[in-house]
Amino acid sequence: MPETPINAVRGPIPLREVHPVAPNVDVAPHLCTILARTNAHTVHDLLAEYREALIPVHGQSGTRAIIRAVFADRIALSVPELEPERLLTDEEVRMLREPLDRIRAGEPLQYVIGHVEFHGVRLSVDPRVLIPRPETEEMVDRIIGSQHQVPDRIVDIGTGSGCIALALKKAFPQARVTGIDRSPAALDLAKVNSAANRLHVEWMEADALGPDLLLQLKAQVPQERTLLVSNPPYVPHADKASMDVQVLQHEPHLALFVEDADPQLFYRAIAAVAATTLNPGDTLWFEAHFKHAMETASVVKVAGFRNVQLIKDLSGNPRFIHARK
Repeated sequence: MPETPINAVRGPIPLREVHPVAPNVDVAPHLCTILARTNAHTVHDLLAEYREALIPVHGQSGTRAIIRAVFADRIALSVPELEPERLLTDEEVRMLREPLDRIRAGEPLQYVIGHVEFHGVRLSVDPRVLIPRPETEEMVDRIIGSQHQVPDRIVDIGTGSGCIALALKKAFPQARVTGIDRSPAALDLAKVNSAANRLHVEWMEADALGPDLLLQLKAQVPQERTLLVSNPPYVPHADKASMDVQVLQHEPHLALFVEDADPQLFYRAIAAVAATTLNPGDTLWFEAHFKHAMETASVVKVAGFRNVQLIKDLSGNPRFIHARK
């Protein structure tokens, strides 16, 4: 389930900074004797450790965003710069140094924290699944806005963490939603996310390139209004040279890459199955590689879909395909 532009797209979701930057505040002199005597640590001390380790790699603003995300998650302190003199317990120090070690080693922040927010749904994420990207969240938003009627059935192929399926289930609670993936490990995490958010989704194991997908879709009730969506692997292996090392070392290649010789492999397979199982008027949505999106739109047309639209993302790149059966 990849995104764009390849070297930026595969990087972690940028964190939005919503608080003003507080000035650096030195530890008050009256604490110096106490700290020297007890070997205690203050918020100021841990902020200094984070800045020293991360600013050379992530810059000032990136480091500030990381600090606020980690401190908020680990010790419920969302703007630690405002409380530099606060004394930390040994357990709090441990809780803050452990993620710093992981981030310093190159692990994506989202995996370190263990969760992300995606279109109003809190998702657990780890190396079994891709980190959901802003482009995918944008596609979900476009899907929701384009529906004049609530679909009876929604099928998400290549569901990964379940981000698309769960966000659409939240938006359309009456719809019957199915999330399909070929990775049992990814489906296990999707089920955890489903339970945590109290959103009922049917999870099915099937390979988009095998016969199981056709059987799964044919088993559905045939007269339902159906929305089929997919953000399949679409990054050619040749793009690895320009990708973020964090992505290559930590995120699952099974969900990222497609053979250089056939970047449309998954789209062609899914569109062919959709063309034989969807009813007239049913809807298909794809997220695609910005360099190959025009070819993806052509694949959808050749499969027999009508009103095929190629839609640019907020960055101005051709990204989404919207079509009707």
